[in-house]
Amino acid sequence: MKTRLLGGIAALVVAVIGTIILFNYVQGADKRALANTETTNVLVVKQDVAAGTPADKLSDYVVTKSVPVGAAAADGVADLASLGNKVTSVALVPGEQLLNSRLVEANAYLGPARVKVPAGLQEITFRLGIDRVVGGRVEAGDTVGIFISASSDTSATTGGQATVGNATQLVFHKVLVTGVQFSSGAAAQTEAQAQQGTSQGALTADNQKQNSSDTYLVTLARNAADAEKLVYAAEFGKIYLSREPADAIENSPGVLDKTRLFR
Repeated sequence: MKTRLLGGIAALVVAVIGTIILFNYVQGADKRALANTETTNVLVVKQDVAAGTPADKLSDYVVTKSVPVGAAAADGVADLASLGNKVTSVALVPGEQLLNSRLVEANAYLGPARVKVPAGLQEITFRLGIDRVVGGRVEAGDTVGIFISASSDTSATTGGQATVGNATQLVFHKVLVTGVQFSSGAAAQTEAQAQQGTSQGALTADNQKQNSSDTYLVTLARNAADAEKLVYAAEFGKIYLSREPADAIENSPGVLDKTRLFR
């Protein structure tokens, strides 16, 4: 009985010692592999990083590691201090190298100023004055009505209705806005951000302000056929947007020209 007990204890001790030796061997594997290889230090993400995280906060999320020179990314970040006021443009995951291409200036981060494009649709952007985007109150995620105005030097007849000279119509209803930026490309504040006074990735009073004479870049989601019409309108006519929520009544009476204006 004692012999079996002693044998079991001896086997356990041997197993523990073997485990420790194996652990130490594995721990030193990286060092042995790099012993005769030229290496360089890189910053590697050690835990999930949310999009829009400021560069001055990244020290909590990255660790310095030695890797073969050939494995170091060409645009890897060597020094966090060199990033200034940049923020992460996308979410980062553990194990990836920290890259300059994944960071943007804070006022260029679109974050909350973007929404996902529905399947089957494409995005198209228009430069519009503040008076054409509901005083600048249109934001990503809104749905809008699109008014198109076109001019003609001659009269035309459409569907038995004569159209004389200039004409306007509410052509598209409840079109999804996927992005809103200032003309500089910087993200525009949402109403909630404006009320809070500051928001990660949004413009604040300390950086760039939008002037009433400036324009907005409004990105819309639409199918190819409608996108063609919108481009034509932007090239040869004019476009106005209305804020048209889901419960808005769609009651456009059709094309409006000067013969119908005062009826």
